[in-house]
Amino acid sequence: MDLLNTLVEKGLRRETPTREEALAVLATSDDELLDVVAAAGKVRRAWFGRRVKLNYLVNLKSGLCPEDCSYCSQRLGSKSGILKYTWLKPEQAAAAAGAGVAGGAKRVCLVASGRGPTDRDVERVSQTIAAIKEEHQDVEICACLGLLSDGQAERLKDAGANAYNHNLNTSEATYGDITTTHTYADRVSTVQQAQAAGMSACSGLIAGMGESDEDLVDVVFSLRELDPDSVPVNFLIPIEGTPLAGDWNLTPQRCLRILAMVRFVCPDVEVRLAGGREIHLRTLQPLALNLANSIFLGDYLTTEGQAGKDDLAMIADAGFEVEGTDTTTLPAHRADAAAAAGAGCGGHGGEGGGCGPCGEAAPVDAAPADAVPGDAVPAQAAAGATVSASAGTRESHADLVAVRRRGAGTDLPPNA
Repeated sequence: MDLLNTLVEKGLRRETPTREEALAVLATSDDELLDVVAAAGKVRRAWFGRRVKLNYLVNLKSGLCPEDCSYCSQRLGSKSGILKYTWLKPEQAAAAAGAGVAGGAKRVCLVASGRGPTDRDVERVSQTIAAIKEEHQDVEICACLGLLSDGQAERLKDAGANAYNHNLNTSEATYGDITTTHTYADRVSTVQQAQAAGMSACSGLIAGMGESDEDLVDVVFSLRELDPDSVPVNFLIPIEGTPLAGDWNLTPQRCLRILAMVRFVCPDVEVRLAGGREIHLRTLQPLALNLANSIFLGDYLTTEGQAGKDDLAMIADAGFEVEGTDTTTLPAHRADAAAAAGAGCGGHGGEGGGCGPCGEAAPVDAAPADAVPGDAVPAQAAAGATVSASAGTRESHADLVAVRRRGAGTDLPPNA
């Protein structure tokens, strides 16, 4: 197919495809799907080899959020039966993070609900970062605390945060249909603040919220312009008690096309297979590893994920390998640009990282990572929800989404 050959060539040159080409990927037929995956897989392997980076979420504060994001179980007025608790102590968060590190996670993502942190909250998170780094010196820390105020990004960077996550989620044109308590511009500003402070930017999207193909292309092109080092691709988890509980609009094939389009538009960035993969990709999850080079291990913020041991087995069975802490995540030109900016991209070790501009280097062969250790299963990441969703309907499927019951106030640590 001429389209796919063109997209592969552009991806290897880090050349942005046209909007028409990106839309054409989403419009391909099921008969063409394996060809699309194979083509995008060439681009993925050129920049990242067969390595898969593992990330682990620690929910520092659950629920009690004043924002009204329609997709979120922690939103204002949510009727979802999730755990609600205030800030974990640094030692509690460090213990939870240790479960992911034991399973091979290279990055720990510290997340807290709310519009944005107070200065006291930033201090709390700084203490938590110190507690985690004391036990796991080489682990990357990504903070996700909402909208940042002046000076907070710099304080988090000084405390040892390698990266900051703040997703754009959907296109600017439709953002007001999803959230009314803050704006799309607020989100862009927070990502830019993180970049300016020298942290690696992590920003992605949520697919399946009723958006059009044009909306998906819009948000991915906006991400390309923003130039984060990591782009998480989430697939909506329709949680009971949220306005989008009945939005089952995705099929496994649709999810693969979306991932392929993201890879073609953002060829040399870390594309992370994030929330909802188990529910929507189901048995096609291994195919998605040909498109994404990063996944979350175990549970998400308020829902259960696939068992950690099953994630590791899936990676090995599909012929991929877990990326070690001694391996650079990003291609050399991105890592070098970040180092020159005096930051730490969170993907190449060292003190710095950021989202520097792309260089002009050609793709390099990815360094081999250590093979998946057979016994590296987080003792506390073995939550498994068996799902088999029926896509394309507006019905609720409460039985398909397992709300996480473990955490504060139980006999197991958060995100167990």
